[in-house]
Amino acid sequence: QLMSKLTGRSPSARTAYPMRMRAVVFGVMILMGFARLLWAEPLRVGVFDLDVSPPVGSPLAYDPCDAVAMSLRASGVVIVAQDEPIVLCAVDWIGIANDAHKQWCQAIAEAVGTVPERVSVHTVHQHDAPVCDLSAEAILAAHGLSGSMFDVKFAQQTMGRVANAASAALEDATSVTHLGLGQAVVEKVASNRRILGEDGKVRATRYTACADPQLRAEPEGTIDPLVRSISFWNEDEPLVVMTYYATHPQSYYRRGIANPDFPGMARFLRQVTLNGLPHVHFTGAGGNIGAGKYNDGSPQYRQILAQRLANGMAAAWKNTELRPITAADVSWRHCPVAIPPAPHLDEGQLLKILRDPSQSPSARCAAATDLAWLRRCLNDDKVCVSCLKLGSARLLHLPGEVVVEYQLAAQQAHPDQFVAVAAYGDYGTGYICLREHYEQGGYEPSPRASRVAPQTELVFMKAIRD
Repeated sequence: QLMSKLTGRSPSARTAYPMRMRAVVFGVMILMGFARLLWAEPLRVGVFDLDVSPPVGSPLAYDPCDAVAMSLRASGVVIVAQDEPIVLCAVDWIGIANDAHKQWCQAIAEAVGTVPERVSVHTVHQHDAPVCDLSAEAILAAHGLSGSMFDVKFAQQTMGRVANAASAALEDATSVTHLGLGQAVVEKVASNRRILGEDGKVRATRYTACADPQLRAEPEGTIDPLVRSISFWNEDEPLVVMTYYATHPQSYYRRGIANPDFPGMARFLRQVTLNGLPHVHFTGAGGNIGAGKYNDGSPQYRQILAQRLANGMAAAWKNTELRPITAADVSWRHCPVAIPPAPHLDEGQLLKILRDPSQSPSARCAAATDLAWLRRCLNDDKVCVSCLKLGSARLLHLPGEVVVEYQLAAQQAHPDQFVAVAAYGDYGTGYICLREHYEQGGYEPSPRASRVAPQTELVFMKAIRD
């Protein structure tokens, strides 16, 4: 009726008029869609990869480095979208903690012109590899023990080299038109380390190498069996692939020979197969996951596990589906988290160990590591949980040695999205377990391993949801 009064048209004309208007509006919408594709800001990605193997004679996480069997790598991507660049970096070391992790993020951020909150540095967590904790080093230096945990000069130089490599990757960044997403089951690699008894308590820990045939015969337990693959493409040309898989990466270790273990070997196998396509690999929330069911620690299992993981990566690559993507489809969120310290941490007791020359070097280093985290908590110095949105994909970045249940919870909360998880960010926390794990006992929530309180689950799950 209003249209009739406004136009004064006949009933037939009044019917045709809205139809014509709808056609015009529909046509404008189509033109706007084409305009978005034509004038959308292009997404770009740069890739870096460099050798970060330690000098012979320098400390590894547990032993001096006598040789390097296969180079350790620091690799990653620099993503340029609508806001400041985003950097994802994976390092073949056991852990980068506290002030060291902050300085890595700061150095890379300055090199690419972004802020540290948009830089996510992770380790793959191999054990015949260096550790880096500048907060603990400062405490050790105050007690005449500088350099006993890691080669400080080498670590600082490596940080600078990685930052320079990220800067060069930014300069060489290539346009991205499509995102590739794929996943596949990895057969006979991962198994849960926590074996529960009838009383609901941990009766045995099936470590990453397990010589006990009865423990190896136990079920796999709670794991995430999938390796997830995320790749960037320029039309039909792949630029880089990133893979995510949750397990401890050891086949055997404490030989004094630096190596990237079976994940590094699998990564190398895939690069060879794909004619040198850059490959960045992240370890997921594998704190309570290892290869113990399928690995007795014999040297031949390193190659076996590498091939099995590479087979899973190959299947995920084969299952990859390409989706158009622009800079508008990319966003970043981060959430600072105040994690409560474990109740067993006592500054007086830790200082007593540090000041006692009769204590072993490893005990004094452990005390320095615990004290660095405790002081950080007391100063309300937060860790960061972050998430990168790439279209329908979510890349969740977690600090510490996180149990797999956090990864599964994040994925189950968003079944309509492709959720990949990278853990082993800031290594200062040690293990981050569920509250029930602290009641069940076992290695992961023990004072040896975890520096956080049982109530951490509440704040950590909230940060992941946010």
